[in-house]
Amino acid sequence: MEAAGRAVLVSRPVTFVTGNAKKLEEVKAILGQSIPFQSLKLDLPELQGEPEEISKEKARLAAVQVNGPVLVEDTCLCFNALKGLPGPYIKWFLQKIGHEGLNNLLMAYEDKSAYALCAFSFALGPDVEPITFLGKTPGKIVPARGPNDFGWDPIFQPDGYDQTDAEGREEQDFSPL
Repeated sequence: MEAAGRAVLVSRPVTFVTGNAKKLEEVKAILGQSIPFQSLKLDLPELQGEPEEISKEKARLAAVQVNGPVLVEDTCLCFNALKGLPGPYIKWFLQKIGHEGLNNLLMAYEDKSAYALCAFSFALGPDVEPITFLGKTPGKIVPARGPNDFGWDPIFQPDGYDQTDAEGREEQDFSPL
């Protein structure tokens, strides 16, 4: 693994902190056999703040619990009309108001643009500052379409596509080559 221009030797498997089987499938598909890793569901606190800060702190806390290298991932759905909300709180918004409620939040706004933000943080261990990687996908919020089994994917349509993430996921094979 290379971090900030320097090679990092990982002597034991990296623990990917998730209880979400779909996220685990995606990480396995992306990383393949390049990095030895295992998954573990940890009871980490739901932190407040900016996505990068939340991801880094979760990596710190997880590295202490595991006493070794960890990878954590936080995904946000940010509405431009709402200045980035629900952002890192999307899980709770979705649980409380569902896809229709998320659409209704934008009812009074002409701007339906949004972006998905993924923050991955990697920590070699409990005493090492985590490294954070951010990925941002612009898109828009639409009425729910596609399978309803993976978070907010049915209401997010990435720019340049005429399908929601859920409809696109339906056609994709995330198994490693």
